[in-house]
Amino acid sequence: MNFSGKTVLVTGGSRGIGRAVAIGFAARGARVAVNYLSNSDAADETIAAMDGGPHLAVQGDVSDPSAVQRLFDDVIGAFGGIDIVVNNAGIYRYHRLEDVDYDQWQSAWREVLDTNLVGPANVCYCAARHMIERGGGRIVNVSSRGAFRGEPEGPAYGASKAGLNAMSQSLAQRLAPHNIFVGVVAPGFTDTDLAARILDTPKGDEIRAQSPLGRVGTPEEVAYAVLFLASDGAEFSTGTIIDVNGASYLRS
Repeated sequence: MNFSGKTVLVTGGSRGIGRAVAIGFAARGARVAVNYLSNSDAADETIAAMDGGPHLAVQGDVSDPSAVQRLFDDVIGAFGGIDIVVNNAGIYRYHRLEDVDYDQWQSAWREVLDTNLVGPANVCYCAARHMIERGGGRIVNVSSRGAFRGEPEGPAYGASKAGLNAMSQSLAQRLAPHNIFVGVVAPGFTDTDLAARILDTPKGDEIRAQSPLGRVGTPEEVAYAVLFLASDGAEFSTGTIIDVNGASYLRS
């Protein structure tokens, strides 16, 4: 998987899975634009950890359609074009049906869908229109095991990721004639800073036991699947959803 000469945009690239994806691309020769929402220090740390370059940290809220357009303008202006886009930015909000009022329920759905589904849809639009002009490209969307297994404490999250899967497969069919290939990686629990708030509690042992490997995934393991779908030779896997969950949830 050699990405020399390629330019990659990773949304939500300053921490966790996004950081591992950015570092993985850079280690294989790519120039990488690391998008972040507000933590510029984390973005700078990611840039510092990356091989090669030049790389770029660029702020932008993917839930804001105007910010998505600016994000592409900034990256294209800096690098001249984008070959690969990874939609990784996402949020999780607890909104247990029995515990929230109607206004809180509405708010959670709007915030999660705007960030996890509508935002990636806008990123895909801007990416695809740019890639059509360039003659091709790759889009990889980061989904979740929750799209299949369910998210009873955050149903908007599960719905957003299921929608992301369906959108990705629709775009894979639409964009293949333009030499643009779209894939999805669906991780289970992954050892990130955000997951630590659950994994470091007594419930963590129960979560780790869901996999026959007795652990959760690493960001690097998820990143490897992203890199594969973005690589030369993976074209006929367009529309694929790769599960990276340690057999904690199986589907056929």
